[in-house]
Amino acid sequence: MSPYPLVPLGDVIALSPQPQAVEPEAVYPIAGVYGFGRGMIRRAPLSGQEIAAEQLFRIRAGQFIYSRLKSFEGAFAVVSDEADGYFVSNEFPTFDVHRERLEPAFLGWYFKQPSVWHQLAGEGRGIGARRERLHPERLLEHRMVLPSLEDQRSTLARLNGTNAAIAQAHQNAEGTRTELQNMLRSAFHRAIAAAPRIRMGDVAPIVRRPVTIEPNVVYAELGVRSFGKGLFEKPDLHGASLTWQKLFRIHRNDIVFSNIKAWEGAFAVAEQPHHGRVGSHRYLTCVVDSHRALPSFLWYFLQSSEGLTQVQAASPGSADRNRTLNQKKLSAVQVPVPSLDAQHWFERLQRKARAIKDSQAAVAAELEHLLPSLLNQAFG
Repeated sequence: MSPYPLVPLGDVIALSPQPQAVEPEAVYPIAGVYGFGRGMIRRAPLSGQEIAAEQLFRIRAGQFIYSRLKSFEGAFAVVSDEADGYFVSNEFPTFDVHRERLEPAFLGWYFKQPSVWHQLAGEGRGIGARRERLHPERLLEHRMVLPSLEDQRSTLARLNGTNAAIAQAHQNAEGTRTELQNMLRSAFHRAIAAAPRIRMGDVAPIVRRPVTIEPNVVYAELGVRSFGKGLFEKPDLHGASLTWQKLFRIHRNDIVFSNIKAWEGAFAVAEQPHHGRVGSHRYLTCVVDSHRALPSFLWYFLQSSEGLTQVQAASPGSADRNRTLNQKKLSAVQVPVPSLDAQHWFERLQRKARAIKDSQAAVAAELEHLLPSLLNQAFG
């Protein structure tokens, strides 16, 4: 049992709208609230002539605010210093916080908890998930555990410290990612400087392995993410449910292309966990001649600006889903093929770079998991 009292929010915050009539010649900086506890939105200013409402509501730093319509997905926040003096519509109730009992930042952290959003959403009003509105009266009835101001500030110090560490970890990871990208790009250019250019079809021809579909067999399907983000597992396919579809087998070290999204980098190298899975007729597989090239090396080139430009040229069409990769043109793409020693050297660099990025991602993930634990300790 908590040693602290359970108090209605109405005891520590008060609805405090500050309406202002909209003047046609005036300019109003507009604010909103992000979902999922992500804070304030600051939008571009609007002139009074662009605003249909007759009045807006001014908000002040340190006030508590939420979106009636998006409360079910965590659109709660404390007004930031940067949003001080901005304006919102009547869909954003705003409250003054009784600071002699409650730190605004403590309340802000409290409303970052999905369990709180779900509790309030369960008693909202409306038709359909995206039409539920949380009324201020219901919010003010909600009860929260209220520690002393001293304990609130101690909790804030821990939460803010962890949050700052998470932000720093992400900043470090982004800086490292940029440095590694630059290093790999420079190393790659050195590796291919004097390399001959060879047709893709001569070093990595398209090979398709058609699958004979049997009604009692379940097929594990793969897809390819755009922007070089790799392969992903799709839901299994049951042979009995397939009618006109054709499936093709994928093997380890294939370069797998989406023939409708290759122009935006939707191709990847299949690894051991992908071996033996299937792709639909919309996926092309290129099998690399292991005596001449490494799949990861060719993939890196094709994801570069020079390589992707050729893939895009091999994907004619003007509309998004109509830019289909032409097999003959893909085979004609010119790729650099230096010695295998040079390719292995570059692959080792890639592995080291991945290891560094994975290590930093693991640190950031550990910190991300720590924050919910601290929230649970503070408010659970």
